[in-house]
This record gives sequence, structure tokens and C-alpha cells, in this order.
Amino acid sequence: MSGLPDPRLPSGPITDAWQRTKEELPLISPLRKSKIDVLVVGTGLAGASAAATLAQQGYRVTVLSFHDSPRRAHSVAAQGGINAARPVAVDGDSVSRLFADTLKGGDFRARESGCQRLAEISSSIIDQCVAQGVPFAREYGGSLATRSFGGALVSRTFYARGQTGQQLLYGAYQALMRQVALGRIKLLTRRDVLDLITVDGVARGVVARHLITGELEVHTARAVLLCTGGYSNVYFLSTNALKSNASAIWRAHRKGALFANPCFTQIHPTCIPSGDTFQSKLTLMSESLRNDGRVWLPKQAGDRRPADEIPEQERDYFLERMYPTYGNMTPRDVASRRARELCNAGHGVGPDGRSVYLDLTDSIREEGRGAIAARYGNLMTMYERISGDDPYRKPMRIYPAPHYTMGGLWVDYHLMSSIPGLFVLGEANYSEHGANRLGASALMQGLADGYFIAPSTVSAWLAGTPAMEISPDDPACRDALEATRMRIENLLNNGGSTPVDAFHRELGSIMIERCGISRNAGGIREGLKQVAGLRERFHNDLRVPGEPREPNAELEKALRVEDFFGLAKLMLHDALAREESCGAHFREEHQSAEGEAQRDDANFAHIAAWEHNGNGEPIRHTEPLRFTALQPSTRSYR
Repeated sequence: MSGLPDPRLPSGPITDAWQRTKEELPLISPLRKSKIDVLVVGTGLAGASAAATLAQQGYRVTVLSFHDSPRRAHSVAAQGGINAARPVAVDGDSVSRLFADTLKGGDFRARESGCQRLAEISSSIIDQCVAQGVPFAREYGGSLATRSFGGALVSRTFYARGQTGQQLLYGAYQALMRQVALGRIKLLTRRDVLDLITVDGVARGVVARHLITGELEVHTARAVLLCTGGYSNVYFLSTNALKSNASAIWRAHRKGALFANPCFTQIHPTCIPSGDTFQSKLTLMSESLRNDGRVWLPKQAGDRRPADEIPEQERDYFLERMYPTYGNMTPRDVASRRARELCNAGHGVGPDGRSVYLDLTDSIREEGRGAIAARYGNLMTMYERISGDDPYRKPMRIYPAPHYTMGGLWVDYHLMSSIPGLFVLGEANYSEHGANRLGASALMQGLADGYFIAPSTVSAWLAGTPAMEISPDDPACRDALEATRMRIENLLNNGGSTPVDAFHRELGSIMIERCGISRNAGGIREGLKQVAGLRERFHNDLRVPGEPREPNAELEKALRVEDFFGLAKLMLHDALAREESCGAHFREEHQSAEGEAQRDDANFAHIAAWEHNGNGEPIRHTEPLRFTALQPSTRSYR
């Protein structure tokens, strides 16, 4: 591969660019669709919605899911809500406001045409989900209820209590299973995708391991859609499910798919703090709690009194103090940095001083416990079960934790990667979120990609591509299968003494320190050395018990951690090369006197797209970002 492919950005005004693009896309006869195979990997919101829609159009769809049921996809864990530009309240929201908030929220490091399209589609997503029976919260009169999320001054987030992701996923799951029952979708569960198959540079299938039998399988199709989520488990402790991994997109990257802005990783400010060294994951408390909860710390450093013994005048409601316009609804990256800084300065609370208070006391006093329970009941129950504290009586303790990844495989405006025939949807791609995703926009993007964008653009690509059948006996399939088999054998026969979790935990510690909430050049360079040394130890001293042809959880972990080493190295390279601060990428050398991020639009107003270079250093390409509807400005929430 040489250089960056054409991003196929629409020309002319962006306000109707997507409509014009759709009208110009070629179509396929319904009779032809029934003879075309499409492969979808992943059954979260993006995968389930794309598979259901493509099958409804008439394609023969094969769906691979890591889980025993699509309902276990990590989309089920999203809590707070889904954004949409529907002026249901009297706050004057509009498509243009959601577009502006998305572009500004990403610190002007996303394509404006993509942000506009997302805002434009958002209202149709709500219609689609209501028609599927998603039980959104409603006002007394029956209209859909909304609440606010960080980075916005309007109330545009639709929600289903604290279970919005679960309810949206169940809606997409029902649509998926309807197509399964009709015989249009072949659903294969418990499959771990370990490699991408390309023929003459075109994506034509994948190699997957059956997690129960251990058998390696080849699945082929005319087009492949990767909908496999993000990669924040590179940090070991994150809000992601334990089995969330980057193997599918990382293996595609090794086959030639460009990886865009890998260092753009979001630290969520409202997570339950880690309990001990051997904790396996972190739990998210929805950002929506900041609508009714106030974030504070003791004014006096080292104050270890219980919260109820600290009088009001000795409390620092620091987000309200520092950001009077947005207050507790400041964007995630900003809130996370301020919490970390104050904890580092000795103001933190909790056993290790690594927590801040999220206090619902005022709202409970004003509106009553019942009103708060109606909005957040399941979240309050979950917090009490994990922490042992009743959040109706004591303030929650929260701390920032790795959450969402804005980086991912580079895609053009049609969601196709730099490998023809390989489409990437949802969090697996780099698209509309720039350097920082607004709260409640992840569900919106996943469903926009799956229900509305990919079904049009995949069809257009298939219409212009000659139909070539490929069998599992093709040399490309056999080569990919053999390479995967050898990789598994090497891990199992390593003969070391250290379990894979020990390496993953140490890798996560390096990454959160060197490429976490803040970064600096010296720390990043040190991180590259540390990752290289740990990777060498991994290959020399890893112990993976068990056999290949049986259920083997340690082998599953070893495969994904091996991929995390390559990804960690790329993230550090990307963070070092981007000599600016923007959004969640905070380089300490580039900040204002007030401690805010300082962009460098003259040199870094671009997407960084990295090309895999075998055993050599990765190659950095750039896609310039151009702004016509909204010019870059200082991102201020004060």
C-alpha cells in the first residue's frame, strides 16, 4: 500500500451532502442480492443493526459473535443515553447545534462532513428504536424525555433509565433474530476472529477459532464488516468487558488496513475506583448522574473526615468553580484531568486518596428519593453492591478510568477501510468523534453506521465490484489458516512460567502511566522502551496451559494480549508524533496558562493514519482536515 486512499469526502455544502451522496450511489437488483454473501463480525449495536438491515435488503448474511448470545455484546453495558437532534424541549436544539457540539467536542480533529451526517441521521435513529419498542423514558404527557450530558448546553439525550444500551441492543437483537428465523442470517456464536483473509488486496473473509471445540474455521464472503468495538482493555483495567479486545482490527491492520489516531483514548470521569491490585475490571457510573450530582473535594489537602462531617464552606465544587458555564457537565476529558490534578495535589478522598465525590444529596433533598430512583435506580443498586455504600445516604466515590477509544481503523466517508471490501463500523473505526467523544454519542454512531450508512455504501461497493466466488481451499485461505495455526502452537509451546494476566497487568500499568490522562515526550519514549522489554519477556517466558482443540481461556487471553503489545507500541508512536494537546490527548508540553489543551492547527489539523511496516517502524500518513461550516476555535467550557 502506498499513501492514503481517497477519503471520498462529498463536495459542496455539507448540510445536504449525505442525501446527495445516497442519491448518487449505485443500486443492486433484489434478485442479485440473494446470491451475494456478506460477513459481519460482531453483534453489538453496529453489528446487529447492520446485519439485520442487510438481511432485510436480501443479502445472505453470516454473523460471527464472540459470545454465546448477541445480547452479551458490550453495547449492553452503556447506561446513560443516546443523543439526537430532536427539539422535544424548549431549549432550541437542532441538527446544526448537535453538529457543532460534536465537532467542537472532538476538538476539531474529526471530519466535519461525518459530524454533520451523524447529527442529521440522529433523529431517524430514535424513530427506528421507538418502532422496535425500545422503552425510552417519557414525560407525564407521553412525550419522550431527555436529559443533559457533558459538552452540551441543551437536553438532547434520550434514555431508558440507566439501561439505555441494553434496551437499544435488545431492539437490534430482535431485528437480527427475526432475520435468523427467516433464514436470511446464519448466526455463528462463540467465534474469535484471529485473522483477515485478502485476495489480490481485497477483503474476502476471516479465520476464526471456535471457542468450544478449538477448531479453526474459514468464513468467506464478498464483503466483510468489522463491528468489534474498541480497545481500551490495552490498559488492563478499563470499563470494557473482560473479553473486549482489538484482535480483529489489529489483524486487519497487519494485513494493510490503516489505523487512525490510535492515541485518542478517552478516560471517563465517573467510574468506581479500583479496589485492589488484582481487580480485573472497572465499573462505569453513568455520566448522566452529573445532571443531579455535584462533584466536589475537600478544600483542605489531606482532609480525611467523612463527607458528612465536612461543612459546605469547606467543600470545593471544583467543576462549578472552574467552569461556571458548563459546571458539572464539562466534557469527559476536561473533568478527568481536573479530578486527577486535585487528587495528585492531596485533595482526593477514599482509602488511597484516588477518588472524588459525586454527591446527589441536594437533588434528593429537593426532588425526593423516589424521583432520583426513577432516573437512576439500577445505577444506585449497582454502586451499592460493588462499594458497600448507600449512594442515597453517602456521596458516591468516583475516579477517571479508561473507557472509549476514538481511534480505530481508518475509513473513508463510505465506512470502507484502506482494504477494499473491508468496512468498519462503530467504535472499531475512526470516524466522527475526533480527539474526544461527547457523552451519549457512542450509541448514536453505532446505530447510524449499522442501520443507515453501511447498508447503502456496502451495496454501492458490491454493485461496482465483479462477483468472484472464493472457496476455503483458495491459497489465500489456506495460508491465513496455517499462519493462525502456527501462531497458536507457538504460544502453547512457549514453555515459560509466567501467566498471561501478569503481562497484561504490567502492560496496562505502563500504558496508563505513559499514555493515559496526560502524556509527555520523555514518558512516552520511556514507555516505548518498557513495552519493548515486556514484549520480549512475554515471548520468552509466557506460560499457556491446555490444548488448542478444547475450551482454553488462557489461550484466548494470550492471543489478545499479544495483539495489545503491537497496539500499545503504535499508540505510543502516535502520541509522540502528535506535538499538540487536543481533546483527550493532553501533552503536558502543550497547555495554556490555565492548564487547558493547546492545539496546533497549523501543523496537526489532520487525521494520522498509520501503515503497518512488518518488523520496521510504522509509517505515518496524514489526511488534512478542512472546515467550511464551522471554523476551529479555542475549545473553552468556562
